[in-house]
Amino acid sequence: MIQTVATKPFNDQKPGTSGLRKKVRGFQQPHYAANFVQSVFDSLSGFEGQTLVVGGDGRYFNRDVIQVVLKMAAANGFGRVLVGQGGILSTPAASHLIRSSGAFGGLVLSASHNPGGPDEDFGIKYNVGNGGPAPEKVTDAIHARTLSIDSYRIVDAGDIDIDTLGTRELAGMTVEIVDPVAAYADLMEQLFDFPAIREMIAEGFTLSFDAMSAVTGPYAKEIFERRLGAQSGTVRNGTPLPDFGHHHPDPNLVHAKELYDRMMGDAAPDFGAASDGDGDRNLIIGRNCYVTPSDSLAVLAANAHLAPGYAKGLKGIARSMPTSGAADRVAEKLGIPLYETPTGWKFFGNLLDAGMATICGEESAGTGSDHVREKDGIWAVLLWLNILASRRQSVAEIMQTHWATYGRNYYARHDYEAIAKDRADALMAALRDKLTALPGTANSGGTVQSADDFAYSDPTDQSVSRNQGIRILFEDGSRVVFRLSGTGTEGATLRVYIERYVDRHGKLDMETADALAPLVRAAQEIADITGFTGMEQPSVIT
Repeated sequence: MIQTVATKPFNDQKPGTSGLRKKVRGFQQPHYAANFVQSVFDSLSGFEGQTLVVGGDGRYFNRDVIQVVLKMAAANGFGRVLVGQGGILSTPAASHLIRSSGAFGGLVLSASHNPGGPDEDFGIKYNVGNGGPAPEKVTDAIHARTLSIDSYRIVDAGDIDIDTLGTRELAGMTVEIVDPVAAYADLMEQLFDFPAIREMIAEGFTLSFDAMSAVTGPYAKEIFERRLGAQSGTVRNGTPLPDFGHHHPDPNLVHAKELYDRMMGDAAPDFGAASDGDGDRNLIIGRNCYVTPSDSLAVLAANAHLAPGYAKGLKGIARSMPTSGAADRVAEKLGIPLYETPTGWKFFGNLLDAGMATICGEESAGTGSDHVREKDGIWAVLLWLNILASRRQSVAEIMQTHWATYGRNYYARHDYEAIAKDRADALMAALRDKLTALPGTANSGGTVQSADDFAYSDPTDQSVSRNQGIRILFEDGSRVVFRLSGTGTEGATLRVYIERYVDRHGKLDMETADALAPLVRAAQEIADITGFTGMEQPSVIT
């Protein structure tokens, strides 16, 4: 029986770059999750009888919201819903399932790398039929609907068993519980040279993968241990937990310190990696060699031809504006286009769909390709393993060779978290007010060549995205970028990206902190970060 439930709008349901993210307590308010789901459905058309994909990263409240989604999908006219067994689907696996099943779209229940648990974060993101995040015109329509919604439709029925594979029926709609891992693992086996990687591992190559008690555990065990033959225990923290084991599932040097310490120790494995809460980010560390996400993107692009799935070469490379220019030099040498986009994977989707780019990446530990329309942590790890199996060099040797060929982009990101939003907005407004006056001025970083607020004109549809981050470019090619992040749930996060380029004839073995110290001082001088935020040091440096 379909019920129409009266409701009132919530004024805080504007989706960010990766959907709606709030504290679990916020989603647990009566009607809150249902309001947002109905607003998504009300913003779409033509889905009658179509397929919807649903799954998430297993965080707290995931299973509860899946039941709401199933009952609302049936009440709103979907013909079939595909659900990952146990409610589990990594974000890249969800993208692949949407694409391979011909689904109308999908709801991904995740707050990505944010903490999980009753007092932590939850999120809902709508992905369109290409498998990628909804474009701005869709998220804008969803937000508009959340402000006027007065009812939602839901089936009055008991909960569906989502733990047993097979098909169910719910008010005339088919619910199919599917293996969340198999199809994705099969796709990876088509893209990469699994026999070569297996041979390398059989010869004694060792690796360690930290799944951070998040969604990639089952994927990593199937692929690394079962299909590639890595020893049992290679995958650590491999069981997805609703609270991620009380850990913050963000694969950076702060939250994956255990892996970092292991890789810097005397008995370090040859290769270390981690992925995040929903499986779309990655961390790459060789023995005594941390690889920045920006450098990783450049190395993957330069060597992608070594993997069978990319043997024909790349059509183009895309990176987010805050990501370092390391990939630009690879694109130049390969003679292919380089696209600089705003932050947010949805901007890459248009380029991928148009066949203009093959590999994309963000400095926030996300890399991926045209195999899906999301960034993909396991994919990045496998491409690295394919490169290592082909070149038979260590990670450190590959990095040294890369820098000797292209030069080195020393790079870091400083995050100032949980700032009062009015203070963060005031800082950015003050920066915008001084943009025209900055060129020609000098500070600790050198002389400013130009300053702007990045705007992007999409080459596929000519849409324009403005106010995407403030760029301060110096005469020597260095730069500092200021941007407010849209992925947190408390206050605002100021991200300051600091980059210095040294050509291949320069000093390539400096400590990153030493190389960037003058630019760090320049960022403080230009933006008065301490004055606006009250913070003497960043919360996290990556």
